[in-house]
Amino acid sequence: MNELRKYLIPGLLLCGLFAGCTSQPGSSEQSAEQNAENKKPKIALIMKSLANDFFSSMAKGAETHQQARSDEYDLVVNGIKDERDLSRQVALVEEMVSSGVDAIVIAPADSKALVPALRRAREAGVVVINIDNKLDAEILQAEKISIPFVGPDNQAGAKKVGDYLASQLKTGDEVIVLEGIRTSFNGTQRRLGFEAAMKAADIKIADSQSAQWEMSMANTLASSMLSEHPNAKAILAANDSMALGALAAVRNSGKAGEVLIVGFDNIPAVQQAIKEGQILATADQHGGELAVFGIEHALRLIANPNAKVEDRETPVDLVTAEVLK
Repeated sequence: MNELRKYLIPGLLLCGLFAGCTSQPGSSEQSAEQNAENKKPKIALIMKSLANDFFSSMAKGAETHQQARSDEYDLVVNGIKDERDLSRQVALVEEMVSSGVDAIVIAPADSKALVPALRRAREAGVVVINIDNKLDAEILQAEKISIPFVGPDNQAGAKKVGDYLASQLKTGDEVIVLEGIRTSFNGTQRRLGFEAAMKAADIKIADSQSAQWEMSMANTLASSMLSEHPNAKAILAANDSMALGALAAVRNSGKAGEVLIVGFDNIPAVQQAIKEGQILATADQHGGELAVFGIEHALRLIANPNAKVEDRETPVDLVTAEVLK
């Protein structure tokens, strides 16, 4: 009997041990599947300069949306120091891919330079949504990728602003234009919108130069342009930061109240200037909602990877003193 127990008990212990081992992989696989099902997608929002109130508003809108839906997704918000810091924005794309995000929603600082980095993100399995500044169609085709654009018709928005300005001017009047970065699609489209409005009203564009979206550069350029074109009756700025720079130039030149100014973006400082009669009008592309539109589009594509990739046009509205009353 002792001999039987000598062999039987270790055998039973080994049997129990192996039985326990064979049950663990099953529960581990089940746990892994449950974790995968419960894993929230992580979305990276990559913007341009956070020093610009427009992008600060965009960030706040995205953060508010995520807080209300914190059980659905996680959010990482990034920005660059100024509109021209392309290398840093490329680096941010690469960092977000390395960190394992499921989607990138990006307002590219340049319509062409960011495309190769975004192609690599797509190849890594990351969903990419383009907002605010549309990526260049030819470069996308050359890189053999399709990235949906979620944003407004910038040309139509600029034309609304230009048409309103034209209604305050006379045929043959001269105006000057402060353009955005010329390699940015939205900068080009806004310039074309301004030009179309001025042409329709038979108003002459005496000068058009790029202030690269920057307030200080716009101030310097506008001062020089006003000096060179003393008969200019208005300044059309492709964003509100440049409109504020133009406003400072108009004041310094002693032409406050004589030279009308319009912008684009509807940032708080320009809203106040419109109320006070210092700036005539701007365009509201609803920056606080724009990133949210992109995030929601990304969540749809994460949930359904085989969904058709489509652009989505978002609203852009004229803002005047009458609107702000």
